[in-house]
Amino acid sequence: MTTPFNDDAVRHELRRRQLFSLTGALLSSGLLGSLYAGDAAAITQALPNTEQGAQRGGTLEATVHPEPPTLAFFINTSTPGRTVVSKIFDGLLDYGPDLKPRPQLAESVDVSADGLTVRLKLRKNVLWHDGKPFSSADVKFSAEEVWRKHAPTARRVFQHLSKVEAPDSHTVVLTLAKPTPVILNALDVVAAPVLPKHLYEGTDIPNNPYNNKPVGTGPFVFKEWARGSHIALERNDRYWAPGLPYLDKLTFKIIPDVAGRATALETGAIQYGERNPVTFADADRLAKSPNLVVSTEGYNGFAGWLWLIPNLRDPVIGNIKVRQAILHAINRDALVKTVWGGYASPATGPVSSLLKTFYTQDTQQYPFDRKKAEALLDEAGYPKKADGFRFKLDHDFIPFGDDYRRTGEFVRQALRAVGIDVNLRAQDLASWTKNVFADYNFQLVSSWGINWQDPQIGVEQHYWSKAESKGTPWQNASGYASAEADRLLEAAQVERDAAKRVQLYQSFQKLAQKDLALLNLFEFRWFGVWDKRLRNVTDTFDHSQNNFARVWFESKA
Repeated sequence: MTTPFNDDAVRHELRRRQLFSLTGALLSSGLLGSLYAGDAAAITQALPNTEQGAQRGGTLEATVHPEPPTLAFFINTSTPGRTVVSKIFDGLLDYGPDLKPRPQLAESVDVSADGLTVRLKLRKNVLWHDGKPFSSADVKFSAEEVWRKHAPTARRVFQHLSKVEAPDSHTVVLTLAKPTPVILNALDVVAAPVLPKHLYEGTDIPNNPYNNKPVGTGPFVFKEWARGSHIALERNDRYWAPGLPYLDKLTFKIIPDVAGRATALETGAIQYGERNPVTFADADRLAKSPNLVVSTEGYNGFAGWLWLIPNLRDPVIGNIKVRQAILHAINRDALVKTVWGGYASPATGPVSSLLKTFYTQDTQQYPFDRKKAEALLDEAGYPKKADGFRFKLDHDFIPFGDDYRRTGEFVRQALRAVGIDVNLRAQDLASWTKNVFADYNFQLVSSWGINWQDPQIGVEQHYWSKAESKGTPWQNASGYASAEADRLLEAAQVERDAAKRVQLYQSFQKLAQKDLALLNLFEFRWFGVWDKRLRNVTDTFDHSQNNFARVWFESKA
């Protein structure tokens, strides 16, 4: 099977496309579902995605929150980091709003009939930002030394990679021991990162000095990272796509305070923020501004869900009845309405309802029921003591902003109501990441993840016992190990029959909701806020990975 990519066709489609109204787009895509039926979630319509009349020049002042802990995106795949590095590096492929692949460093992908050989034809005349030519040697090196050893998604996706060949400077041949149908959905900049061989070969890759002053092939060149202030990028004048990028400069400002981000957007001090950069109340207010867009578009492939990670190594939280009680104690309908302003929907399992191909709602549920929660805790051997509490539990929320802190507070109050005394621990991102994923020093964590285009890319890592990798973020931190879950996940990894593969993942969802290795709370409905003069920001499957090569400013009237 050959998947060719035609740049002219892509460009023509981009010029042709007109943006539907929000409702029309969501219904026609079948991917985003509907927003919470309430007064919140006011959305304005974005301007059309088009390059017709595109103008060169201008500086885009954006915000990234929180500040990335590192730009070593091939080790730490946190969203703030990928937001920045996706402008500096290109992937082998990119994906459009329809989730279909588009060319970046690879012009075509050919998969053999037996699914065991993948041939990549690479783009010519691509330069690294230091002027060295990009070639198949970079991809071969990355596959052998980065994908196999460091990149969290690639380690799983390419686990059956047995040989990498570079027969010429623009061809790479991947030989697999077993079919891996998910590969075509996992060749983007973060899932299958390509690093410059001449800067990384023979070095300590996780500690290479270029990790935080990256040299890429993308449309923007890294200039500086003033920690606590900003990350500055400038136009790559030698980018492989003639005339691109349109913008001259792109600066990510670090604005920790959510009210400060709202003010900066409202006053024009910044012109772009993605992934819920402001509170929901501010989103509804900013949507009424004549100068701004507030929209959920551009997240078709970014189906996220928030969960509680229980440390199954802990004797208290490792008790299944305690985990069941915790879910019964939380009113998730109230959580998504009061804390998340209606930009969310209660989850039924580990696969988002937005990922309609694989999703099933036929899973065990734990409806809000305090009496049931208290009965389960009694059965687990934790009766109430004289002070009214059964035991104390530490809860570490992901430090990504006020919404996550307020979620932690909501959970704390819900659990205290059934006799669990919760200690809410606030930490900076670096400390939180180390405690949770390196030291396993936690009992209960609230965090979130993304399904991406396929459960193998975004869900498997939280449940597959072989994904556990101490020190690597978001890789089975709970310590879950189930022979049946492993069997289902490993069968899906190599199953080439699409219908059978869906059945395997639906069986897995049922098991996951029974075992509760993650306590799934709700699905996100992400939104971004940007200047109405900014074009093409939604021509992507994921706002956080749009490389911004085709983003441009329309002149002020």
